[in-house]
Amino acid sequence: MKNLIRVSERRAPKRSKRRLWLALLVFIPLLLSGPKTPGQQPAAGASKDLIPPSATGKSEVGAVKIPSSQPAIDLGTVDSVAILRSARIIFVRSHSVLVKGAVVEEKLQKRPEFQQFGLAITRDASAADLVLELRHDLFTKYVYTAIDPRTQILVASGKLSSLGGTVADKVAKRFLKQMGQARSASDTSEKN
Repeated sequence: MKNLIRVSERRAPKRSKRRLWLALLVFIPLLLSGPKTPGQQPAAGASKDLIPPSATGKSEVGAVKIPSSQPAIDLGTVDSVAILRSARIIFVRSHSVLVKGAVVEEKLQKRPEFQQFGLAITRDASAADLVLELRHDLFTKYVYTAIDPRTQILVASGKLSSLGGTVADKVAKRFLKQMGQARSASDTSEKN
């Protein structure tokens, strides 16, 4: 019995030291970062143009003025059909583990409408006219969306099932059908 007490007495200081070190490792970074309260003054040397004044005239911490390189978008003048009609370069992004973006790209290129519309696939999202995204929704359901990367406006979307065919082929067929409808709508409006 004396032997057990001596061993536990020797381990107790080591355990308390470990706990102290663990607490220091957790709390020191929190203490160094400082509190983030609304009334906190900016750090010395902080640029005053990064902290815009609020309505009361006092500066607010955490508010950062970001210069806008793009003009504001007037949503009243945005025509999603015109964006879909004028798109030529497509970037494909798949968020599904089961269907890769490269498979959707291949299925798009095999469709006859792809060549008729003069479309191209890119691997650079910043160079694309449209970003085609694919997500796995529920069990056998998939959702695809086509977004204009400059305005972030949804121009085409659809929901489909993986039953009765491959998802990539169905996405390619339905997306190109929507593009065809947008292009045929422009042809009929030009004739009238």
